[in-house]
Amino acid sequence: MTSLRDAPADVTARYEMVVGLEVHVQLRTHTKAFCSCDTTYGAPPNVNTCPVCLALPGALPALNREAVHLAMRAAHALGCTVNPVSVFARKNYFYPDLPKGYQISQYDRPLALGGRLDIGDGDAARTVGITRVHMEEDAGKSIHDRYPGATAIDLNRAGVPLIEIVSEPDMRSSPDAVAYLTALKQILEYIDVSDVSMEEGSLRVDANVSARLLGATALGTKTEVKNMNSFSGVQRALEAEFERQCALLERGERVHQQTMLWDGARNEVRPARSKEASHDYRYFPEPDLPPLVLDPQWIDEVRRELPELPRVRRARFAREYGLAGADVGVLTATPALADYFEAAAKAHGDAKAAANWVMGEVLAALNTSSNSVKTFRVPPASLARLLDLVREGVVSHSAAKRVFALMAETGDTPERVAEREGLVQVRDADELARWVDEVLAEHPAEAGRFRAGEKKLLGVLVGLVMKKSKGRADPRRVNQLLSERAGG
Repeated sequence: MTSLRDAPADVTARYEMVVGLEVHVQLRTHTKAFCSCDTTYGAPPNVNTCPVCLALPGALPALNREAVHLAMRAAHALGCTVNPVSVFARKNYFYPDLPKGYQISQYDRPLALGGRLDIGDGDAARTVGITRVHMEEDAGKSIHDRYPGATAIDLNRAGVPLIEIVSEPDMRSSPDAVAYLTALKQILEYIDVSDVSMEEGSLRVDANVSARLLGATALGTKTEVKNMNSFSGVQRALEAEFERQCALLERGERVHQQTMLWDGARNEVRPARSKEASHDYRYFPEPDLPPLVLDPQWIDEVRRELPELPRVRRARFAREYGLAGADVGVLTATPALADYFEAAAKAHGDAKAAANWVMGEVLAALNTSSNSVKTFRVPPASLARLLDLVREGVVSHSAAKRVFALMAETGDTPERVAEREGLVQVRDADELARWVDEVLAEHPAEAGRFRAGEKKLLGVLVGLVMKKSKGRADPRRVNQLLSERAGG
C-alpha cells in the first residue's frame, strides 16, 4: 500500500505522467442489452432479472435495437467511424456477480474506431484520441457490507447495456484527465444517451497510468487504477499512483503491470491483482449472436440526427450573443440550461440581461431546491416577461428579484405577482415627492451635505427612498427629484 507521503516531494520532477482512460457508460434504455428486463435504478435486489440475466440453461440473448442506436449516437458524437459489421464476443472470467462466467462484449471487431475529443481552450487546447467505442453488457453487483462475514449478490444490473469508450494514452497530467472526463460527460448529456451519474454507477472510470522520463517517447509499464467514484477522486488517484511509480523508478525498481485500487479515505492506492492481458480472457465470437450488420443508411441517419454539440454551441453563443467565455461556459454547462437561456434571450431580446439573470437568480434558485431546469416553475417565457417589465419601468430591478422569488415558489406570472404584492413601480409625482421629502427630513445631516454639493450622497439617498417605498419607487425619477432638491 502506497501513500502520497511515501515519496519525496520532488520525486516526480524528472518524470512525465502518461494517462489513458476507459470509461464505461450505461445507455439510457428502458430494457437490458439482451433481454426485456427493466433497467430502473434502485429496485429491490434481484427483481429486474429473468432466465437470460440469470444464465439459466437454454436462455438465449436478443439484442436491444435502441442500445445499438444510442451506442452509434455516442460514437458519431466522438468523431468515430462506425463499422457496418461488428462482432460480439465472450469475455471469459470468473466472478460471483457474473452468473454466465463470461461477459458479452466486443473485442477485435468493435462497433466504432478512431475518434477524437478536444479538451481545453486557447494555449491549453489539446486533442485526445479515441481508440474505440464498443458495446457490452454490465455484470451484477457484489455487496460486501450488508451481511457480516458474507457477500451479497444483486443481479439487477447484470445485462444492463454499456458502451466502453477507450482513449489513446494522450493525457499528460491528472488535470488533463479531469478535463477529458468533463468534456466527455457533457457530450454524452447533450446527445442524451445516458444520465452519466457516477453516484448511480452509470458512468465508471478505469485509468491506465504510467511514468516515463521527461523527453522519452517509449511508454512505461502501465497500471490500471479502479474504484474511483468522482472526478476529483480520479485526479487524486492518478497523482498518488504516479508518485508511487516515480518513487519505484528512482530506486531502480520495476513497475509491475497490475490493477490498483484507490482508497479515497486514506488517499492511497493498493495492489489488487496482476493486470490481465487480453489472452487471459479467452475471447471468442459469441455463438448465440450473429454479427451486428448495420444498414449504411441507418448509420448516416443517426449521424445526421445529432444535436448541436457543446463546443459548437459555446462558439455560437459567444458569436451571436456577444458573451464572455466564462459566461458561455456556465450557460452551456448542460443542454437544458443552454436551452433555457436561449429561449429567454430570444423572447426578451437582450441576451446579456437574460444571461445575468440565468447565471444569478435562476442558478441560485435551482441550487437551493430539488428542481431541475426542466421542472423549474419559472419557464423561460416568464423570465423574459419579468425582464420586459424591468425594461419598461413597470417594476424596479430590486423589486424584480422579489417578484422572481415568488414566481419560483408559486409559478405565477410576473404581472400577477407584482400586482398582488404591491411591487408595481410607482411613478406618481406626488407620492415620489413625498417619499423624497420624508427621507431628506429624516436624514438632515446627509441632506445638508448633499445640498452643499456632496454629490456622492445621491446614491445613498436614492437607496433610502427605495427602502422607504419598499422598492416600488421609480429610481430614475427619484434621481431627478433629488437633483432638483439639491439645486433648490
